[in-house]
Amino acid sequence: MKITSLIIFLICSCLSFFEADAQNERPLNILLFTADDLDKFSLGCYGSEVVNISPNIDKLASEGLRFNHAYVNNSICAPSRGIITTGLYGHNSGIKGFMKMPENKEHPLLMEVLREHGYQVGVMSKVDHSTPKTTFTWDFMRKRSELGDGRNPERYYENAKIFFEESKKEGKPFYFMVNSDDPHRPFFNPEKGLQKGMAKPSRTYTPDEVVVPGFLPDIPGVRRELSYYYNSVKRLDDTFGKVMQALDESGQKENTLVIFISDNGVALPFAKCDNFYASNRTPWIIRWPEMVKKGTVNDTHLISLIDFFPTILEAIGIDTRVSLDGISHLPLYKNENHKKDAFVYTQIDNKADGKEAPRRSTASPMRGVQNRDFVYIFNAWSYTDAVYHNNNEGLTMQAMLKASKTNKKISARVNLFRKRPHEEFYNLRKDPNCLKNIIDDVRYAEELQIMKEELKKWMVEKRDPLYSVYRNRDNSDIVKEKLYELYPDLERVDKLK
Repeated sequence: MKITSLIIFLICSCLSFFEADAQNERPLNILLFTADDLDKFSLGCYGSEVVNISPNIDKLASEGLRFNHAYVNNSICAPSRGIITTGLYGHNSGIKGFMKMPENKEHPLLMEVLREHGYQVGVMSKVDHSTPKTTFTWDFMRKRSELGDGRNPERYYENAKIFFEESKKEGKPFYFMVNSDDPHRPFFNPEKGLQKGMAKPSRTYTPDEVVVPGFLPDIPGVRRELSYYYNSVKRLDDTFGKVMQALDESGQKENTLVIFISDNGVALPFAKCDNFYASNRTPWIIRWPEMVKKGTVNDTHLISLIDFFPTILEAIGIDTRVSLDGISHLPLYKNENHKKDAFVYTQIDNKADGKEAPRRSTASPMRGVQNRDFVYIFNAWSYTDAVYHNNNEGLTMQAMLKASKTNKKISARVNLFRKRPHEEFYNLRKDPNCLKNIIDDVRYAEELQIMKEELKKWMVEKRDPLYSVYRNRDNSDIVKEKLYELYPDLERVDKLK
């Protein structure tokens, strides 16, 4: 009997060993959670002083790795998400605004590559912006309208559970792109009723409880709109918490790499749809059990969204010859040595402009380059008679316009927002809010030249058509000629009587 029992024990032990080993070798799942128009400094883990604003996202940071110098390369939702799915800058993918890839463009999407390698691919909300090819169909898809306008945590939870179960039934690893529509406009205003199945955030904030970013004036109208914004940030955190709950309950937490980012900066003046520091900074938090040490902070390296595609491929172990504009930063996830990126490159081509009006244009070509110390911005559109507008101005701009009648500083900010100099240069160490343009300060001539040369190098290497404008920036006649060729809408503005 003793021998029989020993044999049974050894068999069970071996089975347990092989079962555990098989679990360790399970393919890696990828869960990408994107916020919509979130400033990273709105989160507790990035230093927000707004009470209890993001406990669920903060928990993710405590369980994984947080990057302090992460950026998107385009501060508009559709082209930013196009970079995620194509691994190309907008001028190379054709996604230069609210548009799809050209039909004759032969370039695989990240989801197509993953599906070819056995992955179940799913998306929730922002489906159009996340699907730059009209011919591509996700294995699992939930539109914004099925998720309470992308603002209902319970509906995200219910549908995430369905996706996780379906992937298990299929016996496939998954790539799941979960897009919250918070804190995109319209922000949650408690004085207005809920629409389209939206949910209330778990708590709301008053104007006195919020923090006004330094690139905006601290006036009552701005505070009021910011309180609505923070209500939406809170609901974002509620949604993220419910998706994490669904993942935990699926039993797939341990072999899932979770990545949390925002597609661009906050939808306020001098942030989204621009090239300032507030425009392109993003939270970047990952959790990778057994691979990433809990509570790690990377305060050294610059990373940007252009590297997302190749990083995911390397994390999974896919070797492909797809031509991409970025490189993998996977070694940083593993706390290994990695070539330090010295610069991040940003671009705007076309934006949503709101209602059509004289001197407005959806084309607003800009380019930028930044490192940890400086940001240099080239405003190509400013050579024309166009006046800058975007659809993110809201109550904040209304308050600024009213205050500008009696406040010279606010008046100057409004004027700068509408009409830019051709070039801007800011010292991010001393002036992260980009309030003082030092383009003509001779004390920074050397640093400025370095940034200009770096932008030129990037534009040439990445075959940016706007380089034909940039290299002639000292000749306004040639600049306009080249701009009209690339952006006919700007010629329309210039020809207005």
